[in-house]
Amino acid sequence: MQGIASVLSPITGLKWSDDPDDLQRYGIDWTHLWSPAPCAVVWPVTVEQVRAVVRAAATNNLALVPSGGRTGLSGGAVAANGELIVSLEKMNRVLDFNAVERTLKVEAGTVLQVIQEAAAAQGLQYPIDLAARGSCTIGGNIATNAGGIRVLRYGNTREWVVGLTVVTAQGELLELNRGLIKNSSGYDLRHLMIGSEGTLGIVVGAELQLTEPLPVSQVMLLALPDFKSVLTAFVQLRATLRLQAYEFLTDVALARVVQHGAAEPFDERHPYYVVAEFDDNEDAALQVFEQGVEGGWIADGALSTSDDHQRKFWHLRESISESIAPLKPYKNDISLRIGQLPAFLAEAQALFAERYPDFEVIWFGHIGDGNLHISIIRPAHWSEQAFAAHCAAATKELAACIQRHGGSISAEHGIGLLKRDYLDSTRSVAEIAAMRAIKTALDPQGLLNPGKVFAPDRHQ
Repeated sequence: MQGIASVLSPITGLKWSDDPDDLQRYGIDWTHLWSPAPCAVVWPVTVEQVRAVVRAAATNNLALVPSGGRTGLSGGAVAANGELIVSLEKMNRVLDFNAVERTLKVEAGTVLQVIQEAAAAQGLQYPIDLAARGSCTIGGNIATNAGGIRVLRYGNTREWVVGLTVVTAQGELLELNRGLIKNSSGYDLRHLMIGSEGTLGIVVGAELQLTEPLPVSQVMLLALPDFKSVLTAFVQLRATLRLQAYEFLTDVALARVVQHGAAEPFDERHPYYVVAEFDDNEDAALQVFEQGVEGGWIADGALSTSDDHQRKFWHLRESISESIAPLKPYKNDISLRIGQLPAFLAEAQALFAERYPDFEVIWFGHIGDGNLHISIIRPAHWSEQAFAAHCAAATKELAACIQRHGGSISAEHGIGLLKRDYLDSTRSVAEIAAMRAIKTALDPQGLLNPGKVFAPDRHQ
């Protein structure tokens, strides 16, 4: 390969850097488990610049790592082997609002919160919502089919993407679906790209469906005696109320949030907590609460009476990751059918207690859609290397447990580098072979985000 300057300098107007500080900053995501070692970072501002970069990379057999907000938790945006990082953060414009279709066209680097605010300015909403809304980008959301806190009501990112603009591994431009509601004209490559983690093409733009604003809501905070009660409360609330979100956390998670500055919500600590948001219906909510107390599946609770109450209740759930971030936890993001959750959780908690008694394990997540987040805190007397090795061993056992219960090793964070060795716990041999064949067909040189999802796939 030519020197990186000779590869990139001919591209008109392209900003790039090989400064060590830039390489360090852009070469990792929130996992912080790999040492970044990219060759350079580029910041295209137009689709044509992205195409030019991809073509130059193909000519020079140079691997590419697409990069957005780098808030991922699976190593999907890590560049540790001399790759060229294609940062899309400067392609961050809201391009168009269509009042008839109620759609928003945006560039891939647009931050989720900016999209939400643009929708709100039109009296509508983009309903995908994540705790990282202020820093994650729509390109990254699309790459992992992000879900967040309102999947129970609105589904994942996939349901809200009506069009995609993608640059292929050959530098060609694909305009996928073009905003059509009905389009039965062969394979829907749009959905193939969604969730592909930048391994099949580089998403440079999207057309997003908007919807009506959320109705006036209330939030209930519940304290529960056991995990079975978490699901009992879910079933009862879902039958009685129109739920917008249903989230849970354990007492261990709450302890970290309180240590981080939040107020204790109740006089006593309880094993499990639920934050439930629903369309305003106070009488029905209180009726379920009373039934729960009488039935023994609700230990305590509070109903919001103001916006401030709602913010405080949600803070207990949404600040978990922030409260433990300085400890650099090892994270797993898993998914199961809701009915399988009690049996899985009992087996997984017993596994951690027996095999990894030194671990502080924090469970929380989007229980209404079967998505659990598991964060493991490094014991103070352990080295980072020993901790990483033990966590990898724990994840291998966890993956086997997930497989027994018919779940997925990744719910919404993607496979990336972190989970690729456990892909076969979720996908069959035939499925993985089909996925590899698709990868080879669309990226024959293996240059797009190599080593992610599968084992290293670049041709030698």
